[in-house]
Amino acid sequence: MPYLPSGFPDGAWLSDVVVDLGEVFAAAGFELSLVGGPVRDLFLGRTSPDLDFTTDARPDEIISAVSGWADAHWDIGRDFGTIGIRKGDDTIEVTTYRAEAYDPESRKPEVRFGRDLGDDLVRRDFTVNAMALKLPSFELVDPHGGVRDLYAGQLRTPATPEESFSDDPLRMMRAARFASQLGLDVAEGVRGAMTAMAERISIVSAERVREELVKLIIGDHPRAGVDLLVETGLAEIVLPEVPALKRLDDEHNRHKDVYQHSLKVLEQAADLETDADGPVPGPDFILRFAALMHDVGKPKTRRFEARGGVSFRHHDVVGAKLTRKRMQALRFDKETIRAVTLLVELHMRFYGYGDQGWTDSAVRRYVTDAGDQLERLHRLTRSDVTTRNRKKAARLDHAYDDLEDRIAALREQEELDKIRPHLDGQQIMSILEIPPGPTVGKAYKFLLEHRMENGPVAEEQAAALLKQWWAEQD
Repeated sequence: MPYLPSGFPDGAWLSDVVVDLGEVFAAAGFELSLVGGPVRDLFLGRTSPDLDFTTDARPDEIISAVSGWADAHWDIGRDFGTIGIRKGDDTIEVTTYRAEAYDPESRKPEVRFGRDLGDDLVRRDFTVNAMALKLPSFELVDPHGGVRDLYAGQLRTPATPEESFSDDPLRMMRAARFASQLGLDVAEGVRGAMTAMAERISIVSAERVREELVKLIIGDHPRAGVDLLVETGLAEIVLPEVPALKRLDDEHNRHKDVYQHSLKVLEQAADLETDADGPVPGPDFILRFAALMHDVGKPKTRRFEARGGVSFRHHDVVGAKLTRKRMQALRFDKETIRAVTLLVELHMRFYGYGDQGWTDSAVRRYVTDAGDQLERLHRLTRSDVTTRNRKKAARLDHAYDDLEDRIAALREQEELDKIRPHLDGQQIMSILEIPPGPTVGKAYKFLLEHRMENGPVAEEQAAALLKQWWAEQD
């Protein structure tokens, strides 16, 4: 049954497995405390998806204590003092009191087991995460003022920021993540240490940096998190394409502030996410990251025109290439890279629609090129309008409404999202009496182009078109 310790705001609860586990460890003669995020979230009136515990028991003693009680356990984190446990529907991690430090020349943390709960709490990243509830009594242990800082909306470190970030440089990324997730202001001392030590983030693996970046982007206040990365210099190392937008500022006001524009697009994209039943459930990393990166091709494509204007021709294509390279460096999976870079590449495709008008063929190509990213592209394109000119904004909004209406009408008429050539490969080979090979692919492409330009035709007409095309081939 859900359990809420006294003294905490309504809205959060703990599984009764927390009480049970505390009693299991007490019976075995060991200390156990719920620690970190789950405790912080109780004060925020919300339920944490994770249950993290710390204990004076060593890994082998943890296993011995839970044997016969846990449904399963695993020791994949044994080297770090962590044992994973499953009890019913709950997945739990229990970690021996510890202290971590990075050798300046190493990417891997050096693990040292601590002697008591105080040793463990002082080595944690921030005071709001350095609180513990002793079990099974639920006595709060808060030696560094985490509750005070949480209600004050401030992010501080238990030890000095320099000591904390030297022990684990990834904590500098976490500071930006918590600015995004929790809306906390970073204390000046913490901000100063992040700025002075930013270069040290380079010893942390790309995978760990990526995970913090994802959490930052999908937080409630992503703009604040990104801004902190840029202001402290961390972004110069982990996401240099974004601070490059700030260097694009034009003292002659010949173009807008691209950096601030990108942050605004990020915010507006997040506002257009849907609920869980909609086409783009939020928070959506792919949409948000594409919004942040959509203009990163501008620094490399900026040109000052003879009449005093500024152009950024093909910044969409260049930006997609830069985004792909950065995401590969951060070890993102191929599918996420594909989705984000496609959005960046297509984000300019809509412009001109309202002035020039599009044929049905152009609308079909827009949908086909967007593929499974069409709903995100709708939102990214709308988010890219940050002009203060109300008439211009209204005109663009109306034009995109019209485009979406046309897409809906064509989809209903033609099942647009399932566009295929008039004939498949087997039919092509049968009609032309040819074996599999490159010619079949060329014929397929011809029929697809005709389908895109002219819409669907009957199978007999398609066969006649194919034979006519075949007769014209050398």
